[in-house]
Amino acid sequence: MSFPLRNWSGAALLAALLLGCAAHPPAPDYGAIVSSPDRSEADRTNDTRRKVLEMMQYIDVRPGMTVADLDAAAGYTTELLARAVGPTGKVYAQNTRNAVENMIKGRFEERMKKPVMKNVVHVIRPFDDPLPPEVRDLDLVTFNFGYHDTVYEGVDRARMNRAVFNALKSGGTYIVADHSARSGAGTTVAKSLHRIEEAAVRREVEAAGFRLVGEGGFLRNPADPRDAPVFKPSQPNDEFVLKFVKP
Repeated sequence: MSFPLRNWSGAALLAALLLGCAAHPPAPDYGAIVSSPDRSEADRTNDTRRKVLEMMQYIDVRPGMTVADLDAAAGYTTELLARAVGPTGKVYAQNTRNAVENMIKGRFEERMKKPVMKNVVHVIRPFDDPLPPEVRDLDLVTFNFGYHDTVYEGVDRARMNRAVFNALKSGGTYIVADHSARSGAGTTVAKSLHRIEEAAVRREVEAAGFRLVGEGGFLRNPADPRDAPVFKPSQPNDEFVLKFVKP
């Protein structure tokens, strides 16, 4: 049986996704991961705001995966990923030198003392060259609530997204979550409001070769006017979670 040429790209993408799922064990018990007694109270406080169970299920991180967490900061997401991939997996946690020296101030290093973090490699690199050249064939890359920062920091985002694309295997997933700006705002309020328009992120990531395959709605809040800074909001911030795949 023959298929029209226009269907081949979709068929190839579906095959890659199915192959990726088949290459790893079933998803772990995310509830048990989140409930682990050795997690910190600060992380548990973040869980509610981040809707951690929905996020972990959406990311679909599994035992044995090799993943990267961009803009890892103090390692909240990194630790969750490390617990999910287990001892047979690996997590590369990326932070910039400026973040390590001026914002994190030893908090990531303190987290690295936990036994669960033994499969984590902390890489201190710029956003536009976020991973060592030998890091290839990743299953998953996450970038949570820091994409907007790369705008006012003057990062070459085209280069950054292409670097992520090159580091992932075919069928690998790129998750980008951030605070929503108003329609039409683009990247103009990235510094003033710490928000970015979802459509702008999508355009930039797709330009690197990725294909959008999902939009998580669990952090949406239509009541947010999206015209104020995200810190200490009067209501939960409207936030988007985009799932891209490398064909």
